[in-house]
Amino acid sequence: MASGVIHRLFTEGYWVIALEQPDPTCVRRLVCFAEAVFDSETKVENVTAKLVMTEDLINDFAGNYVPLVIDPEGKLISSLKPAVLIDARMLKRANDCSADMAPIVIGLGPGFSAGRNSHAVIETNRGPDLGKLILNGEAEPHTGIPATVQGVGAERVLRAPGTGVFHSSVRIADSITAGTIIGRVGSTELSAPISGVVRGLLRNGNNVTNGQKIGDIDPRNDPELCAVISDKAKAIAQGVIEALTAFNFSRQ
Repeated sequence: MASGVIHRLFTEGYWVIALEQPDPTCVRRLVCFAEAVFDSETKVENVTAKLVMTEDLINDFAGNYVPLVIDPEGKLISSLKPAVLIDARMLKRANDCSADMAPIVIGLGPGFSAGRNSHAVIETNRGPDLGKLILNGEAEPHTGIPATVQGVGAERVLRAPGTGVFHSSVRIADSITAGTIIGRVGSTELSAPISGVVRGLLRNGNNVTNGQKIGDIDPRNDPELCAVISDKAKAIAQGVIEALTAFNFSRQ
């Protein structure tokens, strides 16, 4: 979801700085700016993000790309003094965000309450309120229910069959059939429950826990969709734009 918001803000002309974990676990890696952590630079729908190693370099980007900084604790926030802080960690629970961290604080999804730990909240659950701007109250609780694609719901989500190190011999955008061995966690194999295209998959070598989401299969079997920001992320990004409008914030 964070990458969808970053992409929308950047293309709208806002200067965006992304703070990231040192070892992010991205599933839809072709549309995740966090991949710059591993590759130094990555591109999502023609917007480039670059890994920036020092705070000094952040001031040099001049809006030509999205600088991404490894700062899991958000220590740079106090020195950067952003006009807007968007908490897109999607922790799905109570968190340490505070409304006094920036003039405008926007929280995505569960764990945020407008007027308590943020100034605005964007609904992230699928349904009629997806992307809704909430200026008083909180987002709906996390449901854990994946979206249905061509009538397929939970079956399209790949989950770790155990705890250990994940390895796979398939790649994102590969077309597979039901029963194909996707990979293994330790010595336990994981097979594809349905046929389709591998839309998302964790990097090899990730340590995972039993039941953790490690990938997903799209039954539409269209490889081009693997590199397209989802409709859900776009709806949430639109909600962020509406929040900035509500607070009369402009990019000038």
